[in-house]
Amino acid sequence: MIFLFTDFGAEGPYLGQMEAVLRLAAPGVDVINLASNAPPGEPRLAAYVLAALAKRLPENSVFVCVVDPGVGGTRHPLVLEADERWFIGPDNGLLNAVAVQAKDVAWKIIDWRPEQLSASFHGRDLFAPIAAQIARQDFAWPHRRWPGPDLDGWPADIAAIVYFDHYGNAFTGWRYAQALDGKTLLVNGRRIPQARTFCDSARDLPFWYCNSLGLIEIAVNLNRADLALGLSLGMGLRFED
Repeated sequence: MIFLFTDFGAEGPYLGQMEAVLRLAAPGVDVINLASNAPPGEPRLAAYVLAALAKRLPENSVFVCVVDPGVGGTRHPLVLEADERWFIGPDNGLLNAVAVQAKDVAWKIIDWRPEQLSASFHGRDLFAPIAAQIARQDFAWPHRRWPGPDLDGWPADIAAIVYFDHYGNAFTGWRYAQALDGKTLLVNGRRIPQARTFCDSARDLPFWYCNSLGLIEIAVNLNRADLALGLSLGMGLRFED
């Protein structure tokens, strides 16, 4: 399967153009829109959402990843093979959380270029065609091995809000660990207790819990955590006993 992970939004022509390229170049391969509302223009935050989503999907899956405010600039177009999954995207940090959380990693710089390459839509013209070739098990396109980016500044987890879902719940880049049970989460001057899930918290009360992706999530039962708690993307957090 080929999965699309972008900040394009659900409306407009961009997803459709990428899907058309993929279906034409890899007929018979399922193309799935995994997320089209990644944090816009924020590859560092989106990286932790991508890593959490990818872990739940099968080996040999191919991910076309586009959160690329530097499109048309000097960043490399990359292929990352991580734990038997393939990720195609820009060298701007978007793939780095996948790499730091993976056991087996190999990087390639894409040297292939199409006859027509838009300066502003590499997702359609460069990343999607390479993803289709990988899905067909065709690795003949020009590329070179690369040691990878400097990951010293990339922790496996990040103590910050990285994503808001449709309901206003805040995903963090911090993976749940049992050692956090019973601790209080501090964010934006608020003290947030733990709950197992929504039905364990009274209406309009905030809580944190381990969400379905294994991430710490901040929610308010039957309300929007983003508005009720004044949360924003990139906002830091911490735990205390």
